[in-house]
Amino acid sequence: MPADATLPDAALIDALRGIVGAQHVLTAADDQEPYVVDWRGRYHGHAVAVVKPAGTAEVADVVRLCAENGVNVVPQGGNTGMCGAATPTAPGRSVVVRLDRLNRIRAVSPLANSITVEAGCILQNIQAAAEAVDRLFPLSLGAEGSCQIGGNIATNAGGTAVLRYGPTRELVLGLEVVLPDGTVLDRLHRLRKNSTGYDLKQLFIGAEGTLGIVTAAALKLFARPRVSALAMVALPEIETVLTLLGRLRDAAGDRLGSLEVMSRGQIEVIRENVPDVAIPFALDAPWYLLIELTDTLAGTDLRTPLEAVLGEAFEANLITDALLAESEAQAQALWKIRHSVSEGSKRAGYVVSHDSAVPLEQQAAFARNVERRINEAVPEARVVMHGHIGDGNIHVLGILPRDRYPDMEAAAPVVRRINEIVDDETAAQGGVISAEHGIGLSNRARLGRVTGAADLQLMRRIKAMLDPRGIMNPGKVLPEPA
Repeated sequence: MPADATLPDAALIDALRGIVGAQHVLTAADDQEPYVVDWRGRYHGHAVAVVKPAGTAEVADVVRLCAENGVNVVPQGGNTGMCGAATPTAPGRSVVVRLDRLNRIRAVSPLANSITVEAGCILQNIQAAAEAVDRLFPLSLGAEGSCQIGGNIATNAGGTAVLRYGPTRELVLGLEVVLPDGTVLDRLHRLRKNSTGYDLKQLFIGAEGTLGIVTAAALKLFARPRVSALAMVALPEIETVLTLLGRLRDAAGDRLGSLEVMSRGQIEVIRENVPDVAIPFALDAPWYLLIELTDTLAGTDLRTPLEAVLGEAFEANLITDALLAESEAQAQALWKIRHSVSEGSKRAGYVVSHDSAVPLEQQAAFARNVERRINEAVPEARVVMHGHIGDGNIHVLGILPRDRYPDMEAAAPVVRRINEIVDDETAAQGGVISAEHGIGLSNRARLGRVTGAADLQLMRRIKAMLDPRGIMNPGKVLPEPA
């Protein structure tokens, strides 16, 4: 934290009010509460003010003021993150820059298949704007009704369509970013081809606000699917998922849009804790797989090839049961099960959540080894899993009973042990500890254990170059030097 702070709090707050308007500067503890506590309720921070600018110029002025006075800047979107990246917890004075008011859709081009939006746009609203011009913005995740695109970009969000469309990083054409000194970097290109020097936008995608604040983005759109076929199938063991993946790809090619796996325990957690979610099948198998095929050509028959693959899989004992959606309503009901994993798990107990990605060939071994080792080391943990099995990302959750582990302090020794097991297995299988949730606060120490020294050194050099005062979302992502 720099030691050159000049304005006292009262004067700083007055200056912030002069930039964004008094009604958009929150200083009372009750008013700040939703913005200084993370979604899981694990990190409780403090801010001099929560500021809600209305545009890029105001964001730049706020950041410049904070930079001149040695005040930390904590960017925040919808505050739906899993790792505490948007909570002001670093020592010293902090200002939370909440981006709700940067919510305009600046331009939509069906011809160029692009949409230009401000960072505070709710993901669901972007999806709707794309649909209004008969296009698809494919990023989709459980929090899409409240998460903001700036946060999705800052964490390189994945979601359920990565198998076909890639993570957020692959959906971004250009960015507008406010740098830590208040300079505005305008790289809001909508071009598909651009080889004019370094691809600077990539520095800020997945950086979790530690290098600057994304204020707008140009994003890719796609042809909207006209037909789909969806099935939920029961599996006797996780190894069969990969065989089924190969068969589906052979039969459907790029029409395979989503492949989402859930352990029986994960669905049981949802059934027990999310009353408005119906489970329309018996939970008598250890694993369940949600399969979706889509096509942009109206009239394409997707049900026949899906039924054929599943019939052959049943004959080969790869699956034990299958439920094919007969209507859009039934399809949405099945998707609701998948999108309820975070809510159900949060209600079930103290969740030790992981976001590992391993090579496809290693996913089954990873899942089996992790489950066995956690059960042996922490028998009171309820081990459940879900994930995007086709892209290598599987989430391992150890759910601890709240009567024994009511908070982070009580759970800390067990959390460390579970993390060590998951990290060991992730590294052994050639994977990484975060595929889509990011690092934030909760995974900093883990990043330091599993990331190479050269990687960390280069990250620190980039951080020091762009943010020499260290004010931009300090205490996030980069671990403390050894």
